[in-house]
Order: sequence, then structure tokens, then C-alpha cells
Amino acid sequence: MNSDEFRQAAKQLTDYIADYIEGLRTRSVVPDVEPGYLNELVPDAPPEQGEPWINLFNDIEPVIMKGMTHWHSPRFHAYFPTANSYPAICGDMLSTALACIGFTWNAAPSCTELEMRMMDWLAQMLGLPDYFHFKNGGPGGGVIQTTASESTLIAILGARTKILQKYGLDNKITNNDDDDDENGENKDSKRYDLLGRMVAYTSNQSHSSVEKASMLSATRIRLLPVNDEDFSMDVDALRRRIVADHERGLIPMIVIATLGTTNTCAFDDLYKIGQLCSEFEIWLHVDAAYAGSAFVCPELRHYMNGIEYATSFTVNPHKWLLVNFDCNAFWVKDKSLIEDAFNVNPVYLKHENQNRILDYRHWQIPLGRRFRSLKMWFVFRSYGVDGLQKHIRKQIELAQLFGQLLKTDERFELIDEIRMGLVCFRLRGSNEMNEKLLQTINHGREIFLTPSKVNDKFIIRFAICARTTNENDVFYSWSLIRQYAEHLFDL
Repeated sequence: MNSDEFRQAAKQLTDYIADYIEGLRTRSVVPDVEPGYLNELVPDAPPEQGEPWINLFNDIEPVIMKGMTHWHSPRFHAYFPTANSYPAICGDMLSTALACIGFTWNAAPSCTELEMRMMDWLAQMLGLPDYFHFKNGGPGGGVIQTTASESTLIAILGARTKILQKYGLDNKITNNDDDDDENGENKDSKRYDLLGRMVAYTSNQSHSSVEKASMLSATRIRLLPVNDEDFSMDVDALRRRIVADHERGLIPMIVIATLGTTNTCAFDDLYKIGQLCSEFEIWLHVDAAYAGSAFVCPELRHYMNGIEYATSFTVNPHKWLLVNFDCNAFWVKDKSLIEDAFNVNPVYLKHENQNRILDYRHWQIPLGRRFRSLKMWFVFRSYGVDGLQKHIRKQIELAQLFGQLLKTDERFELIDEIRMGLVCFRLRGSNEMNEKLLQTINHGREIFLTPSKVNDKFIIRFAICARTTNENDVFYSWSLIRQYAEHLFDL
């Protein structure tokens, strides 16, 4: 494909994308396919000779769209939102075209510096503490990761390194039998002992990625109970567990608090947890992957009361801030806490400016990194703070509307307070009834919802996801849910 052919293909694809997004209401949300459907549509071997663009374009509908769940349909109400907007698509196009790998400042100066500025913009928009900002000249700052899952793992590894440093050790296993400290104790043996005693804490409602991060880092984890009334972490249980672990000779290392859990959008009491972490000198990581975006609205910032205790904080702009996946924002109070955990410095990556500005390769697990800040820059400038606030407020209003509709029908019950864009509900009846209702709804393919379970109750999650969802879509979805309930159970 030469440049002229690219111009033609890109124009054709751009028109297709715009038509696709604007026409999503005409498509079934969930595809009508079975596992393995693609095997009959795509050959099991690559072509020997290249094909013309038109062949590829003509296969999009029968091959890809045939098996696509339409996450940006106005009637997609599953999981949590994944953001999408035209400015973000444009930013991703430019990032893909530049195709740089910004592991050091020298490798792509604008990639590093725009990311630093966008992280400061976002920290300011969310009302985060000054110590998370680069512009204040302090030790803290922010970085774009792939997902909140990766940020949680990085926080755990950073907290682990901080404990090792407290005992005079670094993060590097030497496997050197002669590497002893001043007391004659082998450093590797001491390091292994400490690693085996470290403990992480979170609630049993935290995201599954927290448990996975503990597995990947070989860290012991305590899944703490939650309060019955709002499903937030039981802080008294956290204190008891920390004290008990201290008495056993273990080392409380990190607490992962959640602002907006996946199951019910519950908010842990950050202030009380923060005080506890401060008392015991424990790293506090705050996972606000979904709900954190809402803090662009000042009236919602009370949910993060106590943020001043946070050592690290993460939010996914790719969930609710109209920036396409992947784009996770991660801030740390002191960047050395992360850099010390990941600092490997071969000669071929060194450059003459490395002591004058940061290299983001020291802030992440992989070496390579995309120019993700471009899509943030495009979105923030296109919408402005006001536009993003309107988007968040509108989606919360739509969730409240669905909640009001539920309250008009005594066959249904709300499970928890509606705080953001998620509504958790169920039929007044058995778990089996609710499972059957959800299965029937999703098999209809006109709307898509997902389940959860709290206190042994099967619940149905209704999330406002798409940028284009409006009041009519909510009324339509509610009408379908009621119809399915009536047909299934003659209620």
C-alpha cells in the first residue's frame, strides 16, 4: 500500500467507523455466534500473495462484525464503561502513525513530556493532592499504564521494595553465597525471609486483579470482610488483622482500598483506612479505576475524603473520561518508590539527559511504551473540563432514572444506593429466578447486562456505559426487562 492508496483506504475506513458508531442502535448488542465461528471464515494459513485493500474492507462485516459485542451500543449495560470518542480515535491514529517507543526521554522527547503534562492536567482536574503533581517540583508524579491491574501490581512491587530498603536491602536477587551484610548474614537469605513475611490487605469486594497481583508478586494477601450496609471494607477488621500479623512476626506491607468496587460501586472509607496506614507506616494504594473519573466533578470528591493519606492512586480514563482503551493513570507520592523497584540500566539505554528528566521505563514493567498521552491531549482539549463534567453528570442522571423506574415496580428491589453510573437490582425471589431472568435478557441480544453476587444474593448489574446512551435507551431497556420478567414468571 503506497501513500495514495493509504489515503483512499483511510478515508473509506474513517467513513465506515463514523457510520458504525452512529448506527449502533440498529445492531444487536450481542452477536449470534457460537465459539469457533471464525474458523469457517478465516483460512487456517496466511495468503502467499498480498491482497488488495478492498478485499480486507469487504471482510469487516461478515468476519469481524458478525462476532462483535458492541461495547459502545447505547444499550450495552454490562461490566463498566470503556470510553470512546472521536478525538480519542484521532489521537490513537496519530500515535499509531508516529509508532515511537518512548522508553526514555531521548527516544521520544515529546512522548515523555506530553505524558508528564497530561498527568498533571488530570491530577488537577480530579483534585488530587499537590504531591502527585510534577509541576510542584516535588518527588511525586504520574505515569500512564495499560490498566489498573498493572498499576496495582506496580504498587505492590513498590511497597515490597520499600520494605527491603528499610532493612538495608535492594530489590535484586544476586544468588551470590558470598554477598553478606555487615553482620555476616547472607543478603539473599535475608531478602527471601522478608519477602515471605510481607502481607497485603484488601476487601473481599476488591477487583480480581488485586488477588492476581498478589499471586504474581508471591505476596500473602488478606481478603477482609465488608460492612453489610454499604459493602465497604470493615476497617475494624483491618486493624485486628494488622495487629495479629504483627504479633506473628509478619510485615504488613500495603493496603489496597477501592473507590467504586466492580460488584456494587462501593466506596471504602479512605480516611479511616488512611489513618490506620499512617499509624502502622503501611503503603496505601487507592484503586479508583471506574469511579475516580467522576472526581472531575467537585460535588463528588467527598467520596475520596482521606486521599491525602494515599501513597499511590490509580484511575482509568479509558473507562469514563472518553479516552479509548488502553489508558490507565497512576500516581505515586515519591517516584523513587517505583524507580527503585524497576531500575535496570544497561549502557544502550543511557543518554546524556537522563539526570535532567525522568525516563518512564523506570516506572513500569515492560520497556516499550506507546504514545498514549496524545489521545488524552486530544480529548481534554476537545471537551474541556466542562464537557467531561457534563458527560459524567449525564450518565449518573441516567442511572438515577433507571433506579426511579425500578422503584415504581414492587417486583424488583434495589440492592444498594446509586452513587455513580451503576444500578444493582434483582427480582424479589430466588437466585435461580434472577439467573434465569438475566440469561433470558442477554439471549435476546437487544441489551446486555452482567451479574454479581453479594451476601449470597445473585444480583443484576445495569451500568450506563455508552457516550450516546440517552433517556429513551433507559426507558427501552427497562421495558424489555419488565417484559422478560412477566413472560418468565407470570409476575
